[in-house]
Amino acid sequence: MSVRLEFREHGAGEPLVILHGLFGSGANWNSIARRLGSRFRVLLPDLRNHGASPHVDEMSYLDMAGDLGRFLEDHRIRPAHILGHSMGGKVAMTFALLHPSLVQSLIVADIAPITYEHDYDWVLGPLEALDLANLRDRRDADERLARDIPDVGLRGFLLQNLRQQDGSWRWRINLPVLRRRIDDIRSFPDFSAEERNFRGNTLFLYGAKSGYVSEAMVPGILRLFPDAHLHAIEGAGHWLHAERPAQFLLQVERFLVRGR
Repeated sequence: MSVRLEFREHGAGEPLVILHGLFGSGANWNSIARRLGSRFRVLLPDLRNHGASPHVDEMSYLDMAGDLGRFLEDHRIRPAHILGHSMGGKVAMTFALLHPSLVQSLIVADIAPITYEHDYDWVLGPLEALDLANLRDRRDADERLARDIPDVGLRGFLLQNLRQQDGSWRWRINLPVLRRRIDDIRSFPDFSAEERNFRGNTLFLYGAKSGYVSEAMVPGILRLFPDAHLHAIEGAGHWLHAERPAQFLLQVERFLVRGR
């Protein structure tokens, strides 16, 4: 069953929906959205079990694509440009393959339509182990997480999910469901029997230092997205929009305005 997604909005013009990645929220994309808002109506939904959107038990890409379909219908958007990063990119790809007429163009950021073998326990474990009942403040949480997650930028990103409500700390992300459904998140739906593809304008952006998209994955990408163009952002890893925002925006704006 689909859920109603909470969202933020910037600008005016043709609709552009940006879908965040795992452990993120629409707010992560505010700075990008403000820039793109000069030409587009940018909508930043929180995906299920993230941000301010509902906590539910399922986390498949078919379910999340259903949420996106409901979101577009609720806001009378038809069609939309869709940009998705990481997990959000898989949602965007799934939606485009299921509902091509609703997608004006597609941008996929640093992810491919495959099942990954990444281990997320190194993130989930420390978050689950954090003693929320005895946290003094956000700095205390950061210091405790630093023992297992030394990357200060990653800790800052993760701690955006920590909120204080009625004097108690809580996670906005649904950690139990993310843990239970992590195999769904790593996977990608199998469309081979249906021979689906999306022939609209498609751009795959990826970090040259990331490893999430490789040359070996290109045939599989083109099988599902025959008109896709691939572009590497030099010097960027998986968080290409945060690490190289100017280069990322240049490619996104060029693609959205010119269609390639």
